[in-house]
Amino acid sequence: MSAIVKVSNLTKTYGDTTAVQDVSFELEENKIYGLLGRNGAGKTTIMHMLTAQQFASSGDIQVFGAAPYENESVLRRICFIKESQKYPATFNVKDVLEVSAMLHPNWDAAYASELTAAFGLPLKRRMQKLSRGMLSAVGVVVGLASRAPLTIFDEPYLGLDAVARSMFYDRLLADYAEHPRTVILSTHLIDEVSKLLEHVLLIDQGRLLLNEDVERLSGMAYSVVGAAARIESFAAGKQVLSRESMGAIASATILGEAGVQERREAAERGLEFTPVSLQQLIVHLTGGKNGEKEAVTR
Repeated sequence: MSAIVKVSNLTKTYGDTTAVQDVSFELEENKIYGLLGRNGAGKTTIMHMLTAQQFASSGDIQVFGAAPYENESVLRRICFIKESQKYPATFNVKDVLEVSAMLHPNWDAAYASELTAAFGLPLKRRMQKLSRGMLSAVGVVVGLASRAPLTIFDEPYLGLDAVARSMFYDRLLADYAEHPRTVILSTHLIDEVSKLLEHVLLIDQGRLLLNEDVERLSGMAYSVVGAAARIESFAAGKQVLSRESMGAIASATILGEAGVQERREAAERGLEFTPVSLQQLIVHLTGGKNGEKEAVTR
């Protein structure tokens, strides 16, 4: 697949504060990415630079082969749904859909109407009168119906209940299968979206900490549980992401593949292996003190 986004040595500073530092990555066409990280990690700043809403302090951004700034041919191929999207005071739901149809060349009006009904959105109600969940649902409708080649969702489903979020995930997967495009999901609901993602970009304190296909992440770390003394012996010389203990029982989460040798060694010590979910892995990778984290990029 060809890359539709190329980011090289991207840095963004605000005075003495560095929000994004020397970040490089590529996004392939027709793939679903997770842009993950804690609040304030730099995710939204990166998305704002990709969509030409902020200027980079240094580095280079190419989207569809060109710089996105003041480039209508690039920007018309992007749909960016922000967490706190602002609308004109007089706009109602119908107005938002009509303007979106003008902004996005691939807009599917019939699909937008179907989604609007599915989420129970009142077309004539002003945006200012909508609940938090309804505002999120409008963003979901616009993002999906835009069919933009690069569609970015920045926590758009805050306020949606579990049923509505599940409907969004199902609709996204179904429409992506019929109309492939590149999708970026920036979210803290990692366990919920993990089955949607094909590739993960993990940002921590402005740096790219992880850049990996989800299939490879499943074997990137493992946990062992057992007697504390045996855990310490097993973990010696390995890269330990975290340790927990309760009396004589302890556990350790270890970065690395649990190969035949590791499993044999654990069995000899009477230790039990447990899987590490994507969310657990990210919590472990971003939970250490400054200087204890290592980028895992390929």
